[in-house]
Parts: sequence; C-alpha cells; structure tokens
Amino acid sequence: MYSIVDIETTGNGIRGNRITEISIFRFDGHQIVDEFTSLVNPECDIPLFITGLTGIDDNMVRNAPLLNEIAPRILEITKDSIFVAHSVNFDYNVIKNEFKQIGHDFSLKKLCTVRLSRKLLPGYHSYSLGKLCSAIGIPLTDRHRARGDAHATLLLFHKLLRAQNAEKVFKAFLNARSQETTLPPALPKTEFEKLPTTPGVYYFKNQKGKIIYVGKAINIKKRVLSHFYDKATKELALCSETYLLDFEETGNELIALLQESSEIKKHYPKFNRAQKRNVQRYGIFSYEDRKGVLHLAYNKIKMAPNPLTVFYSLTDCRQFLEKICDTFELCPKYCHLQENVTTCSHYKIKQCIGICSNIEQLTKYNLRVQKAIGFLKETKTDFTIKSKGRTADEDAFVLVRNGLYIGFGYISKNIAVSYLDEIESFLIPQQNTMETQRIIESYVRKHPKSIFELGKNNVEQIQV
Repeated sequence: MYSIVDIETTGNGIRGNRITEISIFRFDGHQIVDEFTSLVNPECDIPLFITGLTGIDDNMVRNAPLLNEIAPRILEITKDSIFVAHSVNFDYNVIKNEFKQIGHDFSLKKLCTVRLSRKLLPGYHSYSLGKLCSAIGIPLTDRHRARGDAHATLLLFHKLLRAQNAEKVFKAFLNARSQETTLPPALPKTEFEKLPTTPGVYYFKNQKGKIIYVGKAINIKKRVLSHFYDKATKELALCSETYLLDFEETGNELIALLQESSEIKKHYPKFNRAQKRNVQRYGIFSYEDRKGVLHLAYNKIKMAPNPLTVFYSLTDCRQFLEKICDTFELCPKYCHLQENVTTCSHYKIKQCIGICSNIEQLTKYNLRVQKAIGFLKETKTDFTIKSKGRTADEDAFVLVRNGLYIGFGYISKNIAVSYLDEIESFLIPQQNTMETQRIIESYVRKHPKSIFELGKNNVEQIQV
C-alpha cells in the first residue's frame, strides 16, 4: 500500500516550515482506495511570494483546521503504507517535524518519484513534476496546489510501477541499506558510491558542472552524506541543486583545510559563506603600567598596539595566553586573564609567585615577562610541516618560507630528502592568504612535533 502525498508550506526549509495544505491518496498499486485533502492553519503569516506561487493566502487558512486536529486522519490514511512524493525528503521531513512539534511520531518507508523517474524513465531534460508530466503526457491541473500535484504524482507513480525493470528497481530502493531516499533527487547513486572514506576536499556541482560548494573532511564519504541528512534550509537548497560530486584526496586534514580555502577563493562557490566573510583577528601585546609592572594582554587586532602574535579566534588567543602565563609563572591578573581583582585566584594557574600581593620583587617578575615576550617574538619563519600522505608509501609536507605559505607536496618514503632544494622539487605551489596563515598558525601550535626547521643546507626538527 502506498500514500501519495503533496503538501504546500510557508516556504522556510524544514525547521520552522509550516504546512498550509496537504493532500494524500491511499493507493494499492491499481486504484485509489482512500483520499484526504485539507487546508491547514499554519498559525503564522504566509509570505507574499508563497501566496503568489500557490494562491493560498492568510484569509483562506484562517478558519482551516490546525494540524493537530487532522493529525489522526493523516495517521489513519497513511498507516502501514509507503510514503511516496516528488522530492520525497522535503514533504516527508516537513510532516515528520510538524508532527514532532505536536507530540506525534511519524515514521514510514519512503519512495521518491524524482529518483525513480531518473532510473526508470531516463533521458528527459528535466525531472521537475511539471516538465516531466508535460513530457510524458500526464495531465496536471491546479499546479502548486496539494491535490493537483499529488494526483499528478499518483499518475506518474502508476506509470513507474509498470515500467521496464520496475520490480528490481523498487526492491533496491526499498532495501533498508539503500541510500536512494537519502540522496538528493538529481544525484545518481553512482556519484555518491565513488567517494572515498579518506581525508580530502569534496565538490558539489550543479547541472552544468559548475562548483556550487567546496568542503573538507577527514572522511569524505561520511561528511558528504551528512549534508544529505541535514535539514537546514541552506543544506536543502544545496542538495536540490546538486547533480554531480567530485573529490580530491589529500592524505591529511591540514592539506584538506588549505585546499578547501584555496578552492573557495578560486571558484567562489554559491553555497560557501564562511571564508567569504572577514575574519576577526586578535593580538597579544605588552605594556608597562604606572607602577612599572609589565603586562601581557589581548584584544582585537585594531586595539592591540604592536601585537607580539596574532590569532584568528578569541578562544585560541586566550588559551595560548594562559599557557604562556603558566609556563613563565606570570600573574593571571597582570596577563588580563582576571579583571577587577586585587590579587589573582585563577582556577587553572596557581603558581603566581606574588607580584599582585607585593611579595615578589618587581624586577624579577618583569624579567620573566621579558622572557615570555622574547618567546612570543621568536618566529620560526622557515619550516616544513610533515604529515600523512595519501597512501602508506608517501609522506605529505607543507612548506613555509619567510613566514608565508608556499605550498604543499608529497614525497615517497623510499626517497631520502635532506636538503631544501630537494623538497622544493616536490612542491605544488599555492597562494598565501590570511585564511591559510590562520590554518597553519593554529596547526603549528597544536602539533609542534610535526614542525621541521629549514636551514640553508638541511632540514632539522625543531621544538616549539
């Protein structure tokens, strides 16, 4: 038994989207055995552009039943059936989410007539309901109204049930392990199946092959699949435009991060937003107060005079300053990790010798602050970062010269490399940007043992 469903909504993705009309045909594969259609009061205003599309306005639904009033009827007509819709994930997930809000569980197996049509009726230019029905001669009246679209979907489904190889395809789609109902409507399953489970960069492409999203992952296949499960409005829009997938293995997360940044700036994809925004930077700086005490402090870069070091996250900046304070036995009060206190009492840092209590001599304390400042000024401007390669037989590296990101590369473990010019022969040059600097600086702080200093003649591991 099948439930052929179509809904009209207020048009706000999944979460927060409200149903304004629902139509359900209970279908046994040969004939309609039950039908239910109703307007629904969404308990919110209907946007004008939705009214323009569907014709449903606030006046039409003002006296319509609430969803909880018709929920028993919806559960009754769909009981023990397979949920069928055109782009099924949208209709199904909106209904499931709406039912959850009113305290009902809604769980059925699903079939998507878009994906079934692509498999059983190949070769059409468009698989939107209107264009597909027009192409194969299915009448479609009351377009963008629930009953009209649901009835046209039923006629299409009837045709699909009788298409060549239908039994085999339907069985595969209903297999519990199949991801057919999870994948975007226009994405062939083969595109997803080709993805590896290794670190790298992945690409979502539209119908014309244009890159519309770039992402990075430790496990490409798992990360891509997570997009298809995400019900955020942005993710739904991304998936609806996805026709092709591509990827590039990097062997490790660091190069994946760097490549993601590079590819976003190269292709400027429609659905990438994070690296299009300006990144707020924070700096650690020093100053001397009227008592002669040297302070370390942190602030936004525009408020930090002559920063000793720069961070791209307030949390990273503060955590690093805590580490400096702890390592050099400085006072949390004079490192501005505690404000408006007479003496320090930081919950992590206990070893303040007593400058804030007038126990320690000023000169001794300032000497340790100077050592901390010296440490912060020590910049390892020429170095390479060693990491895992794409296979067990190679190593990956990232090269930094004069403090700038130069590029990355891969070297076979069978090749002994001791000199800088030998490393550069394996280099894939890249552009240095503020984002790549942020990525590398963050990585260096967290993985000091993977850093190797570049001398004029050789390469030596350095300790951070």
